Amino acid sequence: MKFKKPNILDCTLRDGSYVNNFKFTKKDTKIVCEKLEKSGINFIEVGHGIGLGASKKTQYKAFEKDETYIKSARSVIKKSKLGVFAIPGLANLDDIIKARDCGIDFIRIGIDILDYKNAFDFIKLSKKLNLFTCINFMKSYVTSPKNFANISNSTFNLGTDITYIVDSAGGMNSEQIKLFAKAIFKKNKKIKLGFHGHNNTGMALQNSLLAYELNFALIDSSLQGLGRSAGNASTEMLAFHFNKKNKNNKYNYLSLIEFSEKKIRPISDNGFTSIDMLCGETMFHSSYLPVIEKFSKIYKIDPRKIIKEITKITKVEAPEELVRKICIKLKKSKANKGNWKKIYNHFYVNEQSL
Repeated sequence: MKFKKPNILDCTLRDGSYVNNFKFTKKDTKIVCEKLEKSGINFIEVGHGIGLGASKKTQYKAFEKDETYIKSARSVIKKSKLGVFAIPGLANLDDIIKARDCGIDFIRIGIDILDYKNAFDFIKLSKKLNLFTCINFMKSYVTSPKNFANISNSTFNLGTDITYIVDSAGGMNSEQIKLFAKAIFKKNKKIKLGFHGHNNTGMALQNSLLAYELNFALIDSSLQGLGRSAGNASTEMLAFHFNKKNKNNKYNYLSLIEFSEKKIRPISDNGFTSIDMLCGETMFHSSYLPVIEKFSKIYKIDPRKIIKEITKITKVEAPEELVRKICIKLKKSKANKGNWKKIYNHFYVNEQSL
């Protein structure tokens, strides 16, 4: 695929499904896909929020099967590219073959940046199946720009078409995005970039527009910003700004926002919580919040204090034994003054076993 200008990749039906406990139906899928395509969106991602195979491998069951989501989207998408998300270890190689047979055009392989070698077989198979292949390096910020560039080059040599910088915690700033992009282009100018940002510190739209200025090929968004944790950049907003920058009307953003006000906003959870912002500040991935909540209840400790302490040690995991030790330490310290109370009730998915 050739990219003269950056393109929007809408992930409402994938990342947005975290918000409704993965309950999008095949009817929802058809309606949203049809509207996105008619409004000028060229890349559409569907399926379980955690990706292929999640309904089988986790306790979080989607309303439909992976194949149903893909076939439903394929039945209405005529010109836009259709894709899915896959995390190695959760999805298997057969899942990719089945998805291809159901009609996908692209696949996005999600892998923690430090575990990148686990994606090699998935990349090789995807290219063999003639799928447009993206590598989404989750928690990109836990390594240096230089190391990120070296890893990106290794997956590029395997055939990846797009390398994604992923702000999983929603805490990256513009300078960090620039440093990562500069390091990658210095290493290999042929690498095409994508950006997936979360909005925990309110930077999703700004960072996405910066990605546009840096000529990233694909930039993710969702209707009403629907997505995990504090959500993503808004598709409607990006469509407006892309039109303005390109001085054209490629995207019908008014049609998108009128549609999303009726169909998406009723299920969205607009607004920030202190937990959302703290996750961004400390670069703590929201998928580990169930563990934090579990032990904050047991030891009656403010979960925000636990997050601050664990991220001083690690930003890539939250093993129960470590969280328990932190809680015991906090319980004995003066830092735990005041009674614990439940301060959030969002739905979070536990990916620690992936």
